[in-house]
Amino acid sequence: MGLLSLCIWAPICFGVLLLALGRDAHANSVRWLALIGSLFSLGASLAVSNRFVLGTADMQLVENLAWIERFNVFYHLGVDGISVAFVVLTAFITVIVVLAGWEVITERVNQYMGAFLVLSGVMTGVFCALDGMLFYVFFEATLIPMYLIIGVWGGPNKIYAAFKFFLYTLLGSLLMLIALIYLYANSGGSFDLQEWYKLPLSGFVQTMLFFAFFAAFAVKVPMWPVHTWLPDVHVEAPTGGSAVLAAIMLKLGAYGFLRFSLPILPDASHQWAWLMITLSITAVVYVGLVAIVQQDMKKLVAYSSVAHMGFVTLGFFIFNDLGLSGGIVQMVAHGFVSAAMFLCIGVLYDRVHSRQISSYGGVANTAPKFVAFAVLFAMSNSGLPGTAGFVGEWMVILATVKFNFVLGLLAATALILGAAYSLWMVKRVYFGPIANDDVRDLKDINSREFLVLALLAVSVLAMGINPKPLTDVMGPSVANLLEQVSHSKLPNL
Repeated sequence: MGLLSLCIWAPICFGVLLLALGRDAHANSVRWLALIGSLFSLGASLAVSNRFVLGTADMQLVENLAWIERFNVFYHLGVDGISVAFVVLTAFITVIVVLAGWEVITERVNQYMGAFLVLSGVMTGVFCALDGMLFYVFFEATLIPMYLIIGVWGGPNKIYAAFKFFLYTLLGSLLMLIALIYLYANSGGSFDLQEWYKLPLSGFVQTMLFFAFFAAFAVKVPMWPVHTWLPDVHVEAPTGGSAVLAAIMLKLGAYGFLRFSLPILPDASHQWAWLMITLSITAVVYVGLVAIVQQDMKKLVAYSSVAHMGFVTLGFFIFNDLGLSGGIVQMVAHGFVSAAMFLCIGVLYDRVHSRQISSYGGVANTAPKFVAFAVLFAMSNSGLPGTAGFVGEWMVILATVKFNFVLGLLAATALILGAAYSLWMVKRVYFGPIANDDVRDLKDINSREFLVLALLAVSVLAMGINPKPLTDVMGPSVANLLEQVSHSKLPNL
């Protein structure tokens, strides 16, 4: 077993062990076992990062074993400069979620922790898979634990939200399966992604495959207008579920564009870039305006996630180094910031049992330590320089201005809108006089909550102040991907 397999299967094995313990297992023992499993997975992911060699676009730490030999399906894993960061991010967020749910989850603790560890493993598998069928299996497997997390530990309308999440993402993925089978049939019976990158495909075929992949990945991102499932799911999901969904699961769709749509279908990607740019700009501007009028804090952050992920797809489809790099940086930054925002809302909800902005006011008077963290994350969410939220957005805006000044101007409005909805929420929730007895009786964060928010705060500031290590890692892979996209795959007639 190589390091990548360890990153995938260690959390899955720990998760299955927790599920096998049964509901009668001692809750504290379950929590400690879950923490050990998540820390072990994080250690394995850091070992992957440590062994990663800079300056090359080649796949590294490759594992390739026969899986279903009759159909040439291989257990083929590897990471490059694009995917290695997400392996570490997934393991880190899993540790954060285990700590965040330590005292909050009191029923079916083993199932809750087990579901998150299994989910962590299969999400890592998506980022490592180099076989099309293996990617599909991991991609679809993420639905099961997240469906359970929403449906069992969610809010009053949890069943509706869980079904909506499952149906939206499953239906899109079925079209992707058709595309994978077509590529398999036209590559001489291979699911190897690197073989698919060399396939000559006609313009019509590329367009059909492009929209088949679009159906799966756009729903997962989610792009406007197929984003409507996300606010409902976030509102009903438990705090840990919202954190993982925003921080990691939304990135699976964007990652799919990088691994499939752009390198396999370069001509269709160029042909339909205008559509992707239009949808991305609409998400940035329109959904940002929608976020301003939200009265539920979780809905506000959910809509802001759609707007921020619009930057990601915008950066991908303007086809320059700065835009593509900025989109990937934005994916990582949004992972830290969105998880932190949802965890802050969870801290308030655990104490007051309301997500309505009107239920708060003057929280800084009674919970100053918590508010210090919450304001930092809100500032990062609005794109404050020196925080993670600024770097990727600024890179994409600069790239978009170089591509088209008007589009760049529209993209830049996101910084204004982000500041508007983030700071207005901060003003109404955290500052001013104490609004009611619930806020007056509010207790500040304990040492466990302080540790969770401090880890995220350090990550947000470190990435905002010095993003160079991340851009150095991804640089050669980004350049290689742009070279693939620049070469036509149309067959010679």
